[in-house]
Amino acid sequence: MQNILIFPIFSLSSLLSLSVPFSAIAAFSFLLSCAPSLIHLSCVLSPSTAKCDEALASPLPHTAFTSSSVFSNGYAPGYAKLNRRGGAGGWSPLDSDHYQWLQVDLGSRKQVSGIATQGRYSSSDWTTRYRLLYSDTGRNWKPYHQDGNIWAFSGNSNSESAVRHELQQGIVARFLRLVPLDWSEEGRIGLRIEVYGCSYWSDVINFDGQGVISYRFKMKKMKIIKDVIALRFKTSESEGVILHGEGQQGDYITLELRKAKLLLQINLGSNQYGSILGHTSVTTGSLLDDNHWHSVVIERYRRNVNFTLDRHTQHFRTNGEFDHLDLDYELSFGGMPYSGKPVGGGRKNFKGCMESINYNGDNITDLARRKKLDTSSFRNLSFSCVETHTFPVFFNATSFLQLPGRASHNALSVGFQFRTWNPDGLLLFSNLDDGTLEISLEDGKVVVHINVSRATRNNQADLSLGSGLNDGQWHAIRLVAKENFAMLTIDGDEASAVRSTSPLTITTGGTYHLGGYFLQTLFPPSRRSFQGCMQAILVDDQPADLHAVEKGTVGAFENVSLDMCAIIDRCMPNHCEHGGRCKQTWDSFSCTCDGTGYTGATCHTSIYEPSCEAYKHLGRSSDTYWIDPDGSGPLGPFKVNCNMTEDKVWTTVMNNLPPKTSVTGSSRERRTVLQVNYSASMDQVTAITTSAEYCEQQIAYSCQKSRLLNTPDGTPYTWWVGRGSEKHFYWGGSGPGIQKCACGIDRNCTDPKYDCNCDADLTQWREDSGLLIYKEHLPVSQVAVGDTNRPGSDVSLFFLTDNYWNAASFTTPSSYLHFATFQGETSADISFYFKTSAPYGVFLENLGNTDFIRLELKSPKVVSFSFDVGNGPVELTVLSATALNDDQWHRVMAERNVKEAVLQLDQTYRASRLAPAQGHTRLELFSQLYVGAAGGQRGFLGCIRALRMNGITLDLEERAKVTPGVKPGCQGHCTSFGMYCRNGGKCVERYNGYLCDCTTTAYDGPFCTRDVGGFFEAGTLIKYNFMPEAVAGASRDTKILTHQLTPQEVNLTKEEVAFSFSTSNAPAILMYVSSKTQDYLAVVLRQNGSMQVRYNLGGLKEPFAIDVDQRNLANGQPHSINMSRVNRSITIQLDHYPPVSYTLPDASDTQFNLIKTLFLGKVYETGHIDPVLIERYNTPGFIGCLSRVQFNGVAPLKSAQPAVTSPVTYQGKLVESNCGASPLTIPPMSAATDPWHLDNTDAEFPFNEERVIPDGVNRDSAIIGGIIAVVIFTILCTLVFLIRYMFRHKGTYHTNEAKGSGESAGESADTAIIGTDNPETIDESKKEWFI
Repeated sequence: MQNILIFPIFSLSSLLSLSVPFSAIAAFSFLLSCAPSLIHLSCVLSPSTAKCDEALASPLPHTAFTSSSVFSNGYAPGYAKLNRRGGAGGWSPLDSDHYQWLQVDLGSRKQVSGIATQGRYSSSDWTTRYRLLYSDTGRNWKPYHQDGNIWAFSGNSNSESAVRHELQQGIVARFLRLVPLDWSEEGRIGLRIEVYGCSYWSDVINFDGQGVISYRFKMKKMKIIKDVIALRFKTSESEGVILHGEGQQGDYITLELRKAKLLLQINLGSNQYGSILGHTSVTTGSLLDDNHWHSVVIERYRRNVNFTLDRHTQHFRTNGEFDHLDLDYELSFGGMPYSGKPVGGGRKNFKGCMESINYNGDNITDLARRKKLDTSSFRNLSFSCVETHTFPVFFNATSFLQLPGRASHNALSVGFQFRTWNPDGLLLFSNLDDGTLEISLEDGKVVVHINVSRATRNNQADLSLGSGLNDGQWHAIRLVAKENFAMLTIDGDEASAVRSTSPLTITTGGTYHLGGYFLQTLFPPSRRSFQGCMQAILVDDQPADLHAVEKGTVGAFENVSLDMCAIIDRCMPNHCEHGGRCKQTWDSFSCTCDGTGYTGATCHTSIYEPSCEAYKHLGRSSDTYWIDPDGSGPLGPFKVNCNMTEDKVWTTVMNNLPPKTSVTGSSRERRTVLQVNYSASMDQVTAITTSAEYCEQQIAYSCQKSRLLNTPDGTPYTWWVGRGSEKHFYWGGSGPGIQKCACGIDRNCTDPKYDCNCDADLTQWREDSGLLIYKEHLPVSQVAVGDTNRPGSDVSLFFLTDNYWNAASFTTPSSYLHFATFQGETSADISFYFKTSAPYGVFLENLGNTDFIRLELKSPKVVSFSFDVGNGPVELTVLSATALNDDQWHRVMAERNVKEAVLQLDQTYRASRLAPAQGHTRLELFSQLYVGAAGGQRGFLGCIRALRMNGITLDLEERAKVTPGVKPGCQGHCTSFGMYCRNGGKCVERYNGYLCDCTTTAYDGPFCTRDVGGFFEAGTLIKYNFMPEAVAGASRDTKILTHQLTPQEVNLTKEEVAFSFSTSNAPAILMYVSSKTQDYLAVVLRQNGSMQVRYNLGGLKEPFAIDVDQRNLANGQPHSINMSRVNRSITIQLDHYPPVSYTLPDASDTQFNLIKTLFLGKVYETGHIDPVLIERYNTPGFIGCLSRVQFNGVAPLKSAQPAVTSPVTYQGKLVESNCGASPLTIPPMSAATDPWHLDNTDAEFPFNEERVIPDGVNRDSAIIGGIIAVVIFTILCTLVFLIRYMFRHKGTYHTNEAKGSGESAGESADTAIIGTDNPETIDESKKEWFI
């Protein structure tokens, strides 16, 4: 029976073990792969190759020019042609103020590419700054936008020079209007203009909200792999279906307006089981109901889609697994297919105009004009655009519009539409005959306050309705108030209208202020101004005559823009990166970065380090961390395990393969495929391995009657798939192109006829395993097994990061490295380390036409970040309190985005500058990026390391290898990082970093912070011999001490002693140092648990005893002691208490003569021993933990590690322990408050009980051998127990250093002990080695 059994046990490292007969077990360790790249499609609608640069204004008649006013006849607008001198030499208005404009009618819609201005000929009149508005009809003007703002063009500085501007965003319009903003201080407004562009023509269709154009396919069913759809539209409606097509198999494509945004929905197919879901939805744009033209292009090839709106393109890939769009019959434009039934889903048809509709090369508008398409659903098909008659009004913070109404009337009625981004503002205010009326926006709600003051009492009515009305959409307000009644309606929804029946008597005042009220009054409004747009204004049931207001015959206004709504969506495109949420007001936007893993004004900068190496050099220990390899790049952060070893840092990426899997029934024709998914995406894993010095994956295949690769010439039964979906037929321990396993390379396979153990096809268990080390092939993404087997997997991913140390040394001022142009148009971040002894130097520079970006050391204490994006040079500087040319590493981080620029030095000094509210935002560079010096600037002398720009690490070392005056790498890391080597560890320089040498300390680990400790049971002792004759072949520790014990220096006059301990038993000997004479040093715990130090150096009848503390130290808590002696002076510090000094008596000798042996836990010595020690303290011996033991540079416990050959002997049972923590008065940072710490999941290491049998034996031989083995084993066990009983106090035991609590991430055992559930007891974490 073929079956698959899966045991879903997930762990950091897991070994898969199965025991089903005639099957295989595989254990895998894996690495990386690449994600498929998006195919970027080029636009098929390319503009004409002819240059669009004709002079459009000069040929026009005088009547084509109009203006707001004229100074006199000679200053008429018809004279405002570039380089003409007719009349008074140009146009000037009657008054030079902000309400003036010059307008030109181009006669028909034209494509406009540029504009030029001059002042009035031979005068002091010119315009220094102006805005450009455009329109198709001479109404409903739209301001020209650039860099996300209503653009202000720089004008002239004299009357003769012409200043020309090319329009970055080309426009199509018939009418242009120039609005002067600033003008000559010596004269008045003066203008001559020229407009550049070319003719424009297109077919236009007017959609009335009912009609739909049906484009019928030539075949009933179309299977489309590629689509190109292009059109332009304009509408004043916020909802409407622009195009739709669907198929009976469930495929569809729909483009529609929703809340004035463009929504594209596409489905290339889903299956009936729901395992493949093809629905994809993408939204772009906003405020598209502005009744101006917008251009849309949809390009699809298979699942890759480019969605472009007004030149802003989104690239995406459709969901699902299908490539074809299966449509039936037709594609409809302007709405859903017409079937005589109501439109489904509440979707409205499109109402507005479309032009230049193209579908896969067919001109839909031209076919409709020639009646080649079905347009029967139209009541009256029109090929001209029917314009709406709205008259919007634009308010800023200083605007108001005053309109007349009926006075002294007992009822009022007002209505209007508004749109804004601000949550608060004054919409309408009116002084009633005996009170006030206020309609305002408060926190996105419409609030109405009606106050009426009478002689006897005050009457008041308050209404509130709506929420989130500051969403940029048009919202309609209607307020009706009369005696004892008021009703507020929003967006025509009568069902949700609010009413008030408070006692109320109204008498209207006759005047209404909209958008602002700045007059002094007894009862002023709660808010004074409004920023936004209004239209469809009704006052006392009469439409407001805004044309009359514009002419000045009705009402009044201040600082308003009539017939225009200049609203901007500052969140489209969204400048908040990495999923940051954009919020906006009328003037600005802000980004909320919570939960993204990024920070900064635009969520650009990662809060995580790029690698485990970076965490290590922040002093972090091995643990689970979030890393972000590409920093501010597009890849998100992900979780990895960081293993900080003494000389390397390993990064492990987990996978999802269950630790136990059973697969049967697979064959060469029907292979079983195991899919390996990692905890990081393939793009993320690729980012790690790209910066990796070395990568490896362990892969193992355990088998029973299951072949692996078969023979070198035959088809392999099993293969694995790596990066790029490429199959590989070699196994761990072998290499590409060699269809062998490790045993085949080493020629030690079970059967020499085969190149893999498993290929012998034996019934006994065999295994083929080894490392895959070709990182270009990794990681393993699939394993295809083709012979009945049981694959199991131990899957993990290992990397060693080297980008952290990628450095270059600049040795001459003229030397530099050059790289490709830096691409950081709207957001740029730069970070690097430097060290120098020079007082100044340019770190890097990149130039454009006028734009540039530069980072430099301007003086010994000042770092500068300067740039220009078109608004003039900007410079940020930070001043360090200390000199930066101290030949130590310093870190520089700089960032510029559309919101601000930031410069940071050494995580301490910071400077920032907000970007201007109006102005250029794009950094346009074209030169190469120069690192070190450029452009005649002062060159940098020193080292630059880990240079990252927008998340990409530049390979300084590789470029330095071929550049004169620059050397790869940099020495001198210990000057900056040596402080991380703790507890006396020495910093050792390396080419690409440093390491901490802990040899002479009692500690271990990457930073010499890991305790080495052991648990002593009754009778356990450690003996360390200080014998000069033992130097040969001894450990480094022994050499250090015996160097001090040369024949001329056998008598010590000073000692340094330090160790930690914990115990619950007393009395005990903690440490005893003997000599060849009667001299000794002892540290003991007395019967009451107090500590005593005993010195016997000769000269005294009794040893000199120091009672260090009267407290009971045998309380199960960790304690530490530090003791030093110099001649007669002794200083002892217990725990964290102040040191106490003692003095040897004058009669005492000061020399410790001929030291011989150091004992820990118990004394077992030949020769003279103080009988008091033996009688009172030596039995049963110390029971507890000792760690951090050090005596004059010797670490006895550390020397006792199994891997070290040392002069240490043991007796009794010694167990590795984490007991060496010192008592802490302040608890360490908890996991909850440490932002870098992650809870580890307990790793599970199941082991395979079935071991590989080296030589094949038959079943009978195995049985006979088993019987003999049992007899021999019984005899040996009896002997072992007898020997152990006779010599139960003798034996040699090895111990490893303390591992700490399994969950602890602290650098010392302090954290491990404090983190235990019961602080009164110590977790021993016992492990034993028996010899």
